[in-house]
Amino acid sequence: MSDPVKLPEGKQPALRVVPMPADANQHGDIFGGWIMAQVDIAGGVAAARRARGRVATVAVNSFVFKQPVLIGDVLSFYADIVRIGTTSITVNVEVYAQRNPRDIAVTKVTEATLTYVATGPDRRTRPVPPES
Repeated sequence: MSDPVKLPEGKQPALRVVPMPADANQHGDIFGGWIMAQVDIAGGVAAARRARGRVATVAVNSFVFKQPVLIGDVLSFYADIVRIGTTSITVNVEVYAQRNPRDIAVTKVTEATLTYVATGPDRRTRPVPPES
């Protein structure tokens, strides 16, 4: 028997959301594209905070769907910066689903790595500022 999965301790999610019926196919599974959009938002939150401003997604380096996401799951998106370049920021995003409200079970449903580039008001690349 494997150990139960838990939400990462001591970390705040970049995003928390509940998928609704309009986000699902006819079988009640949430569309992969909807999940990808939420992952991009969560990664963008972390990247924009570190870049101190606007960022744009330039690459989805990896994306793995591990388990289906269901209507009513409470999804928590955890974003960790793994690399900072001159103008780019690479972020790992892990997604956990909390389901079954009577006896909450946690499942890791998705993990992805995305790269963002810092941009200025003119939407051209700009350097990522040093950490303060």
